[in-house]
Amino acid sequence: MELQEIRSHPDQSPCECLATHSDHLLVFFLQNNQLQELPYNEVSRLAGLRTLNLHNNHITSEGLPDEAFESLQSLQYIYLANNKLSVAPQLLPSTLRIVDLAANHLTRVYPFTFGHKPGLRSVYMHNNQLNNTGLPFDAFNGSDAVSTLILSNNLLTYVPQNLPRAIVRLHLQNNRISRIPKGALSSQWRLRELYLQNNNLSNDGLDPSTFSRLKSLEYLDLSNNNLTQVPAGLPPNIAILHLGRNHLSHLPPERLSRVRGLQYLLLQSNALTASGVHPEAFARLRSLHTLHMYNNRLEHVPPGLPRRVRSLMLLHNQIAHIGLQDFAATYALVELNLSYNHLYSAHIHRLAFRKLRRLETLDISGNQLTLLPAGLPFSLQVLNLQKNQLNSLSPERLVNLTMLKELHLAHNRLRISGIYPGTWQELHGLKLLDLSYNELSYVPPDLPESLEYLYLQHNRIAVIMAEAFLTAPNIRVITLRSNRLLAANVSEAAFADLKLLEVVDTTGNPEPITISLLQAGPWVRTQMGT
Repeated sequence: MELQEIRSHPDQSPCECLATHSDHLLVFFLQNNQLQELPYNEVSRLAGLRTLNLHNNHITSEGLPDEAFESLQSLQYIYLANNKLSVAPQLLPSTLRIVDLAANHLTRVYPFTFGHKPGLRSVYMHNNQLNNTGLPFDAFNGSDAVSTLILSNNLLTYVPQNLPRAIVRLHLQNNRISRIPKGALSSQWRLRELYLQNNNLSNDGLDPSTFSRLKSLEYLDLSNNNLTQVPAGLPPNIAILHLGRNHLSHLPPERLSRVRGLQYLLLQSNALTASGVHPEAFARLRSLHTLHMYNNRLEHVPPGLPRRVRSLMLLHNQIAHIGLQDFAATYALVELNLSYNHLYSAHIHRLAFRKLRRLETLDISGNQLTLLPAGLPFSLQVLNLQKNQLNSLSPERLVNLTMLKELHLAHNRLRISGIYPGTWQELHGLKLLDLSYNELSYVPPDLPESLEYLYLQHNRIAVIMAEAFLTAPNIRVITLRSNRLLAANVSEAAFADLKLLEVVDTTGNPEPITISLLQAGPWVRTQMGT
């Protein structure tokens, strides 16, 4: 039989649409209309219908009587999301594979809404008003093949019991869940994704065996709850564990040691102190490559960091010093963020980064540094130092950084007199240099030949001399916004040989700056302003 697909037309009612087409209709699209009820007398004739899409209408429970789907014994896919149902349909065909009732006003589900449907695979009920009373214990009896169950954004106060054994994805985030009854997840050994974030879970609401039987679990999100400890009994195959925005103050060794497959551990926005992190807390996490501990109360780098960690986020803590051994064992680090701590230049050991031979991105912005850190790794590609107190740059601090592509120095106290000769000489690969919001009186000399983006806005630059960009012929963008430039003090010769130049921004200076760039090609765009 040839597949027939019918879509309603804006000028044609559903009844007229059905009357003009074959009884062998398999797919019927009625979404995005103004229907307040299902034309079930007409729909009931479509015995062979497999897909019915009623998404985004105004259908109420009164407009969807119990017998509406009684004759549709071939129906496999029904989409009723974004309607005005207050209770779920009591009787749905046993042939269903996908049921979407999301974004309604559901307060109740019945035993035969989803129950006794051996082929049912996916159920979507997020963004409703379901509480536990409205979801009966036998809601999924006889529907053992359900693998996706989405119940997020409802009013559940505990994890429903007697869930299908075949569940792979279970979404319960954004409810009011304060406990997981003992045994509620004991049969879901196929479960891979469990979302429980944004609930009211505390450790008192968890049994030590709550998660222990979830042998296939790979993704567990418990963020934004009321946990004071890492839950006990976590299964070994979890790859991603979200515990951010809780009330954790300690990391004992035994809670994480079983999770040997862990790759991502997110602990941000808790109450962790360095003394509360046991030296063996991460000892057995040999696959862990991403660790987020930002926005905690760490007063120094925590001990026993995972040896193979590649991305380490320690920003927004209270770290006041970096010692010789703090990163001695984290040789695989590629990204390290120490921004917005309490670091001073004198409190960063000159050999603190000596072992980080793979480090590509280092962020120490938002601290109290007056000098660039010593001993920066040769592998660095991005260095962020904005919002410090830097007042000088010397070549020995940037020595051999031939792979550096971006250097961010905005919002410091740099003056021309503090940038020593030869500062840029080792930066053969530098493409972006941000010196905005400093105290520069003119363009720094001897810029790298590789430079493409130069940001100098919000300085005190009053003159652009002819040789300003002589050593940087590949510049594409120059921003000189909000300086002290007068037209008479800007040499057009400074820009004459910049063949790749695309943007020169001179807005916000005391008077309009007009730069003639006839030799630079047709793509140059000069920003004008007052």
